[in-house]
Amino acid sequence: MATGTSATMVRLDNPIQSLTGAFWLWKALLFIVITACPGPGYDTSTTLIPYEGADLTTSLPWPLRLARWDSIYFLHTAEHGYVFEQEWAFGYPRVLGFFVSGLRKSGGLGGPVPIALIAVVLSHVAHYFSVLALYRLSANIFGEKTVTQRLICFLSAALHIICPAGAFLSAPYGEAIFSFLNISGFYLYSGSLISERHGVTVLRDLQVLTAGVLFAIATMVRSNGTLSGFLFAYDAFLLIWAGLTQGLSAHKIRRLIVIGVGGGTVALGMLVPQLLAYRTYCLTDLDREWCSWTLPSIYTWVQSFYWNCGFLRYWTVSNIPLFLLAAPMLFIMGKSSAWALRAPSTLRSQSGNQASSTLSPGSMLFRLAVPQGLLAIMAMTSYHVQIVNRISSGYPVWYWYLVSIGMECLQDSRKNHRSLALAAQAMVVYALIQGVLYGSFLPPA
Repeated sequence: MATGTSATMVRLDNPIQSLTGAFWLWKALLFIVITACPGPGYDTSTTLIPYEGADLTTSLPWPLRLARWDSIYFLHTAEHGYVFEQEWAFGYPRVLGFFVSGLRKSGGLGGPVPIALIAVVLSHVAHYFSVLALYRLSANIFGEKTVTQRLICFLSAALHIICPAGAFLSAPYGEAIFSFLNISGFYLYSGSLISERHGVTVLRDLQVLTAGVLFAIATMVRSNGTLSGFLFAYDAFLLIWAGLTQGLSAHKIRRLIVIGVGGGTVALGMLVPQLLAYRTYCLTDLDREWCSWTLPSIYTWVQSFYWNCGFLRYWTVSNIPLFLLAAPMLFIMGKSSAWALRAPSTLRSQSGNQASSTLSPGSMLFRLAVPQGLLAIMAMTSYHVQIVNRISSGYPVWYWYLVSIGMECLQDSRKNHRSLALAAQAMVVYALIQGVLYGSFLPPA
């Protein structure tokens, strides 16, 4: 298929319109698949949610049909606060609770159904803007002046729509919000590098600091948001090294201070919830075992004690099927991270003349490859491995890797043109099957 034909089919003259149409069609399909599942499903936990006006054992209001697995905790915590210790494993309810409190102040009704409705709407809106943020991030790195550049940006964002996170990007889960915050943070940080190149220091500093705030909130939603702090650590190291080898300047000192503040802000996303938990449990009569640790952390304790997370703890014979389920995503994340660390010249050539690109692809690809690679390693060794299929949604490098393979096939007639199409088809099939399983409260979660 020729590049011109591809561009015509996806309306690259108006990519946002094309992405918007594709997004809502996909969301409508997923919604039908999930809500059409009969009854409360395999697990009846959702029926334990206090709800007046219906027998939840026979009929569920549609917002609660999307409340499965951990989202039951999320709805409870968003409404009542952190009542149970194990709820401290989740940061997403803090963000959801912010919107719930706003509803109450405006005179809105409380209860699980309105909260679930808010959460579902929030997930849809966050996912949509996450798709747009990925398009803009791709444009910052690869450019969008040529048809080929716009095709790279479009296909990357389109893959984000149908990514394996599937139902979890529509349900009352934190994946959509995390993805939006994390990718938006990457977009702003990449923009700060462009501003630095152009000598626009005030805008550069604002972009760095705002990216730090977004990463901090992302960290509150999911702890792996701290990995995005690598961008600040990497640039701080470069500045310190330049200062030692080339001498200090006011420009370097100012930039180092801004990067330090931005990186410190990311750390607060993890530290603040820990301090709140310490005040709740360790400075009261609720004194818990983890309070006496050298570095007390309720998050580490809860993940270990309640969820059995830890180094190689998930490596059991019974979990082999879950490792097999996660294997394709782990492979793609690992392969794409290695690809990006090499800052491939192939993608630079695919994006067109380097002068037409707004940012050197290699410089930002390297920065983004490390967090994604670390996440893949941590998921394989220390997490419930199957969740990598959904938490990978907030990391852009693997989208670009799949698109790069497709672009290589497009430019080389000797290669299989269907590689990208097959990957997309596999994601669609997986997401639809996952939607049925999710709607029926069947594993894997």
